[in-house]
Amino acid sequence: MKKFSLLLVAILMLTTVCACHDSEPKQTTSEAVLTPVTLNEVAHSIFYAPQYVAIEKGYFEEEGIDLELVTGFGADKVMTAVLSGEADIGFMGSESTIYTYQEGANDVIMNFAQLTQRAGNFLVSREPMDDFEWKDLKGKDVLGGRKGGMPEMVFEYILKQNGIDPETDLNIDQSIDFGSTAAAFSSGQGDFTVEFEPHATSLELESKGYVVASLGEDSGYVPYTAYSAKSSFIEKNPELIQKFTNALQKGMDFVQTHSPEEIAKIIAPQFKETDMKTLTTIVKRYYDQDTWKADLIFEKESFDLLQDILETAGELKERVPYKDLVTTTFAEKAAK
Repeated sequence: MKKFSLLLVAILMLTTVCACHDSEPKQTTSEAVLTPVTLNEVAHSIFYAPQYVAIEKGYFEEEGIDLELVTGFGADKVMTAVLSGEADIGFMGSESTIYTYQEGANDVIMNFAQLTQRAGNFLVSREPMDDFEWKDLKGKDVLGGRKGGMPEMVFEYILKQNGIDPETDLNIDQSIDFGSTAAAFSSGQGDFTVEFEPHATSLELESKGYVVASLGEDSGYVPYTAYSAKSSFIEKNPELIQKFTNALQKGMDFVQTHSPEEIAKIIAPQFKETDMKTLTTIVKRYYDQDTWKADLIFEKESFDLLQDILETAGELKERVPYKDLVTTTFAEKAAK
C-alpha cells in the first residue's frame, strides 16, 4: 500500500501528458486507417496467451487498432503509465485499481475486461509427491513472493483456507527477487518454491523440481489480471474500448476452440526464446486448469473473492463497491 501512496503523490507532480491515442492515425498499405493504442502489460508471459493470439492473428488490426505493446515489469509501473497518460490501457492485477481508488485518485481507473480467472503460479517440491496435501508444508522452508504482492497473498490465502498459519507453521522466504527464486531453488535453497511459468516447467525439465500443486486450482476463480483505463479515457473513447475488447474476445474464442498445440503455434513468435515443446507444455498446463475465461466479463463474485484475499492479507483498508471499479458493458457486448 505504501508503494501506491508514493505513486499517487508522484503522479500529482507530473505535468499533464496527452494520451497516446491522440497521435496521428496510422495509414497502412491497404489504405485502412488504424488508431494507435498503447497497452502496458505487467509482464510478458504465456499466462496471457489469448492476448498474444489476438495480436498474432491480427484481430486488433481487424478492429481498426494499431496496438503498441509495452511491458511494464510490475503493476506499480503499469499503473504509473496509465495515470500519467503514457499508456492508454493497463493490463495488471485489479488489486492495483483498488489501491489507487483508496488513495483518492480523482480519475478512477476502471476495469473493463478480465483475462485470467486463475492464479498462474505453481508449488514446486524437490521430490515427486503424488499425494501432496497443503499440510505437508508445515515446518518447511518455502521460497515465496513479495509481501503484499498478489502471488504471495494468494499463497497465504490458500494456506489459511487449509488451516495453516503462514507466520508460525512454516518459513516463507520473501527476500528473493521475483524471477530469481527458481535459480535460488536450483542452488539448494528451500524445500519448496512458488513459481510462475516458464520457471516451473524449466525446473521439471532439468529434474530439479516437481510441480505438486496449482495455486490457481486451489484458490478458486480469482480475477488475477484485467484490463483497465482511466474513467475519463473510457468516457471519451467508448468505441475504441469496444473495438479493443472485441479483439480480445476473438482471442478468447480462439483459445476456447483450439488445442494447446494449436495455441502454442500461434503465439510462438511472441516467445522466440522458448522451444515449441516447452511452450506447448506450459500452454497445456494453463489450459488444463481452466485459466482463461470464455468471455471477458468481470463478475462481482470474482471481485468479492479478490477483496477477500486482500482483506485476509491485511492489505485492504475497506471494501470497495464493485460498481465503482468495474464496468461490464464492453465485455458483454463483445461476447454476443
